[in-house]
Amino acid sequence: MSEAYFPVGPGLGMEENFLSLDDILMSQEKLPGRAESALPRLAVLMGQGASSAESDNFWLLWFPQGSKLEIPLWLAKGLHDSKRRIISVELPKIYKEAWRTVFSADANVVDLHKMGPYYYGFGSQLLNFENPENPEIAQTILQTFVARFRRIMDSSQNAYNEDTSALVARLDELERALFQVGQKGLNDFQCWEKGQASQITASSLVQNYGKRKLTEVDG
Repeated sequence: MSEAYFPVGPGLGMEENFLSLDDILMSQEKLPGRAESALPRLAVLMGQGASSAESDNFWLLWFPQGSKLEIPLWLAKGLHDSKRRIISVELPKIYKEAWRTVFSADANVVDLHKMGPYYYGFGSQLLNFENPENPEIAQTILQTFVARFRRIMDSSQNAYNEDTSALVARLDELERALFQVGQKGLNDFQCWEKGQASQITASSLVQNYGKRKLTEVDG
């Protein structure tokens, strides 16, 4: 029986893949921002105001100029326009200079899942907004991934038939996916070594990457 849903990996870089459940969830993450002009009926769209059918106060449907907002990423990207000052977006605290200093000192001590379960994907999306700190944000994201990657893969390769919940609790969703790939590779190897599998196959991560590259070539 074929599966009803084949997992689709998240997009890479500044663009989401809206066939990916991870990217759909990531796009709901909130950004602090400010209304640079009056935003009619936006409160209803964000679920923060009464509907026009229920309210006699039309002003409840507006965000006045200067209002502070918590905007989902997908909406912030849609409203952001460098020529028309509709909204301005602020950095979430984990991407600000103080936290970048913590990451540069020792990225492994940070509980990424608590701070934001889509640290890498969400941070990459922030580069869509003009911010003078974008180069530093991009550099920190890359260095954080490199610094944490080895420990994640080492942990996944040294936890055979063990409870791994404590190991993955502090990982962001991308890191959890990498940990699972490492665990599957270890389990497959152990099964092959015991004669319980006829061959070792490439991981789904590698297969999906190969399919993506073929699609880009064909396009």
